Formats: sequence, C-alpha cells, structure tokens
Amino acid sequence: MTVHTQGATPVAEEPPPGEPEPTDGVSPSGPKDRGRRPENAAWLPYALIAPAVVSLLAFLGYPLIRNVVLSAQQLGRTEMISRTTVWTGLSNYTDLLKNDTFWTVTLRTFVFMAVNVVLIMVLGTLIGLLLNTLGSKMRLVLSLSLVMAWAMPIVASATVFRWLFDTQFGVMNWVMRGLGFAGYEQHNWFETGLSTLTIVTVMIVWASIPFVALNMYAGLTTISSELYEAARMDGASSVRLFRSVVFPMMKPFFLITTFLEIIWVFKAFAQIVALNGGGPDRASETLPVFAYVEGMAQMNFGTAAAASVLTILILLIAMSFYFRLILKQEEEQ
Repeated sequence: MTVHTQGATPVAEEPPPGEPEPTDGVSPSGPKDRGRRPENAAWLPYALIAPAVVSLLAFLGYPLIRNVVLSAQQLGRTEMISRTTVWTGLSNYTDLLKNDTFWTVTLRTFVFMAVNVVLIMVLGTLIGLLLNTLGSKMRLVLSLSLVMAWAMPIVASATVFRWLFDTQFGVMNWVMRGLGFAGYEQHNWFETGLSTLTIVTVMIVWASIPFVALNMYAGLTTISSELYEAARMDGASSVRLFRSVVFPMMKPFFLITTFLEIIWVFKAFAQIVALNGGGPDRASETLPVFAYVEGMAQMNFGTAAAASVLTILILLIAMSFYFRLILKQEEEQ
C-alpha cells in the first residue's frame, strides 16, 4: 500500500518476496541491448560471402595457379605427345624479357590502351552532358540507341565492322570513292597493323561509350540545379561550369570509370582476334593476343603462360599508381 502525505514524496510499495520487480517494459539488461546482435550470428556475414569466395577460388584461383606452374615448364608439341614434364624454372620469363618483340607488343598495348581510354572518356562525357540537356523524348531515343550499341555481342559487332571495311564490298571503300578520293578500289583496310588497330579502336570506343555516357547522365541527375543557376548568375560559361561545378562533384565517377575502362581495354582480346587475328604478320597483337598466339598457334604453352603472368604483373604495377590516386581521393573526402 502506498501512503501519501501532504508535501511528502510518495513511496512505492515493495513487491512481496519471490515476485520479480516491475521493469516498466525495459529489459533488465538495459536499453543498450535492444539493438545488439546475438553472438551466435557473428558468423552470418562470412557464411553469406562463402559461396562467392569458393567460386572465385575454383574458377579463378586454380587456373591462375595452374598457369603459374605451366610457366615454369617447357610445354610444346613434343612434350604433349610424349606426355613428359620438362621443368625450366624462370627461363621462359628471362627469354621473354630479353625478347624485343615482347617489349614492342607491351609498348603497343599501352599506347593502344591510352588512346582508347581517352577517346571513351571524352566522348562518353560529352554524350552524358548531352543527355542531361535533351528533352525527355530525345533523351529516350538516344538512351535506347546507346543501350542497343552496348548490348551488341562482340562477335556480331566484329562481323559488322569486318563488312564495313571489306576489301571488295565494304561500305567505307564506297563512301571514300563517293567523296572523290582515289585509290579506294578494293582498298585493304587491314593491310597494316596500325590501320587494323585503328579499326579496332573505333569498334571498342563505339561499344564502350554507352557505359560512360549513361553513368555520367545518372551522376548529373544528382547535382542540384541551384548550383547551375548560381554559376550562370555569376556569368560562368559552359566550360567554366563543367570545370567548377560538374567535375568536382563527379570526380569519384571519373576516377572509378577510368579505372574500369583501363582494365577493359587492356584485356581486349575478342575484338582484335575476330577482326584480323592479330595480323598482318602479328603487327596488331596486344599482350593478351600475343599470349594466345604463342600458345594456340605456335604451340609454346610454357611461353604463353609466362607471357600471361607477366601481363598480369605489368597491369598490377601500372594500376598501383591509380590505386593510390583513388585512395587519396577517398581520404580527402
């Protein structure tokens, strides 16, 4: 029973012995335990990522280890027929590093990659800015066109480009003759490695621009229109608007997208093989194509494995500088 007296604080009646004390809906352990995860659920995140880790180890880890093992062997027609294993240590690597052809292909790969990435980023950014200024109907038409180009299979697009630049029935020869240029009667566009890689560049840029443009447009929609209005009131031109408003806001997008495009172009393989097989005379080979030709055409699987391992190492070393740039950007944010 609770007794009240005038001017005195009411005293709560103590519960009888054996009965639990009232908690008013609060757990005895306190409100801090409400959001605490049970200890037996600590393994749950690891269980969720376990299938992905196992799949990566099975489909990527084992082939990579097997490839490294093959790179330390002499494996050609003779060894495959006789089923013998000839260990050579690091001789495949030293032979490649002393080979002028390998370094020529490496330089060609980096120049090819740089030209493609610059064109993809510049043209993709311009089209993304265009999408942001178009009306809804024209934006839909352009977006659908970009998606169709992006969704085109590589072999199908290579077939189309092969027909466009065909020696006898190619559209480009017909266009050049129609414009009045001489010497385009059955002109061979794949006569040199430079011309072949130029056509490959057009094909890769055409297929890669949609990814950059659509993501650029998606990022632009997150920028407040008030920033544009304030910049225009200050008399900023379109170039100044991009440099002072768009680029600082979209800098993470440019870093990540450039990183992805570098990897995508560096490992370009199907486009070069489908158009001209790395020819003529292996003059349009990049590092992935070089490793493939050494293995499948020349039957030097040990050398091909060593070339692929060196390709991975070269890409990792080159990308390490870009990793540092991305990490620095994240720290600044």
